[in-house]
Amino acid sequence: MASPSTSTTPGSASGKLRVLLEMIKWEHTVFALPFAYAGMLAAPVPFSLSNLFWITVAMVGARTAAMTLNRIIDAEIDARNPRTAGRAIPEGLVGLRDAGIFTGAALALLVLATFFLEPITRVLWPLVVLGFVVYPYTKRFTWLCHLALGVANGLAPGAAWVAVTGEISWTPVFIWAGTALWVAGFDVIYALLDRDFDLENRINSLPARFGIGPSLVVSRVWHALSVTFLVAFGAAAGLGVVYYLGVVVVAWLLFYEQSLVRKDDLSKLDMAFFTMNGVISLIFFAFVLLDRVVG
Repeated sequence: MASPSTSTTPGSASGKLRVLLEMIKWEHTVFALPFAYAGMLAAPVPFSLSNLFWITVAMVGARTAAMTLNRIIDAEIDARNPRTAGRAIPEGLVGLRDAGIFTGAALALLVLATFFLEPITRVLWPLVVLGFVVYPYTKRFTWLCHLALGVANGLAPGAAWVAVTGEISWTPVFIWAGTALWVAGFDVIYALLDRDFDLENRINSLPARFGIGPSLVVSRVWHALSVTFLVAFGAAAGLGVVYYLGVVVVAWLLFYEQSLVRKDDLSKLDMAFFTMNGVISLIFFAFVLLDRVVG
């Protein structure tokens, strides 16, 4: 019988898969998947287990591809940054070839899902992937890189809406914009961790360009606009009172998240980024689900 160390070493298939999953922060799927479910549930089509399953497959494939592409493209920067130097690619635990194969497999999942969703998804999926490729490069030339991340990641609920309705309209654009600004706002907070490194290495970010205080102001403005777009989405989608109660809860949670991080105190930054964003995503989904059930 093989020893435990043999079965989980980085060189083994299971060990390599474990390292790859850790590399893409698999557990952080909780940030995006509930928003995609919310977009699907809010759409004016009957609920189906088939849509639920294939939206899940598409999201797993898309997010895995996005994170792995980010790690591949940023490998050299990650190797120089003390905070990220221990990631799998800089550490040599995963080679670029294996990461590329993993990306290809993830993209295959995304494309497979499009054949079980509305036909329009087979035309639009390359645009989604283009966003994943472009975003990592934006930090090399613009401090608006946070918005680029938001635009790419915020596609989840809007894309889910289109994937089950087969229609492009202004309604999914509102939830896309709301999610994009939510992501961009918390990415500014997360970027505070790398401000000194970014300054020394000419990496663009809001904190590096404008400092901590102004960056937090921008983050708060973006989160306020995010709530505004979520309200607009509810109106456009014809959602009910339960949904708006959920938006109120999300607004309060965003306010609380912002209160955890101050210019002179970043000690609660991890809680603001990881814990609160997972809670916000799940709460938003829960209220959309309740609104659908009650309505």
